[in-house]
Amino acid sequence: MNIQKIRALSFDLDDTLWPIGPTLANAEAALLAWFTKNTPKALSIYQDTALVSDIREVVKSQFKDKMHDLSAIRKELIREVLLRADEPTSGVDHAFHAFFQARQSVQLYPDVIAALDKLSERFQMVALSNGNADIEQVGLGQYFAHAISAQEFGVAKPDPRIFQHTADCLKLQAEEILHIGDDAYTDIVGAQGLQMPCVWINREERAWPGTGACPVTVKDLSELVSMLEL
Repeated sequence: MNIQKIRALSFDLDDTLWPIGPTLANAEAALLAWFTKNTPKALSIYQDTALVSDIREVVKSQFKDKMHDLSAIRKELIREVLLRADEPTSGVDHAFHAFFQARQSVQLYPDVIAALDKLSERFQMVALSNGNADIEQVGLGQYFAHAISAQEFGVAKPDPRIFQHTADCLKLQAEEILHIGDDAYTDIVGAQGLQMPCVWINREERAWPGTGACPVTVKDLSELVSMLEL
């Protein structure tokens, strides 16, 4: 990787800038609270982990063309739960809103703000995510020139088209953009598919799970700042 050629950075979001586990747990709790208040019969279904797992698989099989759109899949899951509970499906959007708003409440990793402050002084930056976080609601919108999501673009990482779209938005070549992400497949293999330089952020110091050579790796964004010689 030629650091001198890098003119922009693209960042994955979930498990790169914040841990997704606690965020989704809070969102699920908000959805349960909505069911409890508004559709109690649906609550008993949603609390049945095995049944919900089965419903999720049914939804995935019926909406294969929407798998890049996590919001749409979530709404269909809620709809199916309400149908099975004999509750009105008019509540789908309200239930999803409760889930979605809680999903935007994230706890950033402690290194993130200082690093983004430093990195944004030198580079254009883009948020590039398969998830449905809203970068403005999360509170990081000021750092990013663009926020590209799989659900809006129509395909998900590792599809090279979404990485090419990132380059097009920035009016740069792929080799001028450094992609940073935690997922060995969607982030690293995806970026490599377009010959876009990339950095694997490995906060838990896991062994490289990919089949090829381990890519350039950092433990957190402060190491990325140092690597880029800022």
